[in-house]
Amino acid sequence: MEVNRQAKFRIGQVVRHRFYPFRGVIFDVDPTFNNTEEWWHSIPEEVRPRKDQPYYHLLAENADTEYVAYVSEQNLLPDDSGEPVRHSQVHELFGTLQGSIYAIRAKSAH
Repeated sequence: MEVNRQAKFRIGQVVRHRFYPFRGVIFDVDPTFNNTEEWWHSIPEEVRPRKDQPYYHLLAENADTEYVAYVSEQNLLPDDSGEPVRHSQVHELFGTLQGSIYAIRAKSAH
């Protein structure tokens, strides 16, 4: 039976991975796992997260590069460093950083 619950983190929030050295800003949330089985099985079984939890799409960065990450809620922690995320797409989606939350940029009508 699938548990229906609310996401712990929100769009615009800066988070970091619990085990791996990367952080990012959330730009989308899936209520439960919504990726391929191939992706799922590529994660080592001893650290493979449950599927029945929110999964977050991040504009992510580590010391070397920027990328998009897909991370389970159980593997995220708030990032309270106050440091902006340097990912090149952050300013396309978000406004200013206020504490550990980016303001969501209003979409312009054409």
